[in-house]
Amino acid sequence: MHLVVHADQRQFSLRDSGARLTGSGWTASAVESHRIGVEPGGIAIATARSDVVESSVDLLPSAPALSPDAEHVVEADLPVPSGRVVISGPADYPSQEKYFSVLPGLYRARVSYVPAGPPGVTWNEHEFGEHYRYVVELWPVEAPSDVEVLRQGAAVWDG
Repeated sequence: MHLVVHADQRQFSLRDSGARLTGSGWTASAVESHRIGVEPGGIAIATARSDVVESSVDLLPSAPALSPDAEHVVEADLPVPSGRVVISGPADYPSQEKYFSVLPGLYRARVSYVPAGPPGVTWNEHEFGEHYRYVVELWPVEAPSDVEVLRQGAAVWDG
């Protein structure tokens, strides 16, 4: 599923429909290395711009190969007990949220930061920062795992 998301405050999230994110996942490691903030009910994804960004979310049967074009790749668990994943920016109203249905359970989420041009829809043309496509790949897993950075991007990456 291809998405254009309003990443206000330089982030957007994926969460179970029954969960709310509080910002508690933004630890020092999350900010400096992971680029994702992981909480019990979801994942906040840091973006290089506070702007409209392109993303995609795909459900797969198992872990995919790493994208050769991705500058940064990180994985974390995403519990989805409701079977409904919500994708939204922090300033989105409920009517602006996007939904993705899955079987209830535990998923591994791989987030790949792939360099891209500006999206076809603009919101904040004066915002600084690189353009990326934020590729999220989900697959079911049996047991929980820790956050893992599979490819570490540059230390300075968000403008």
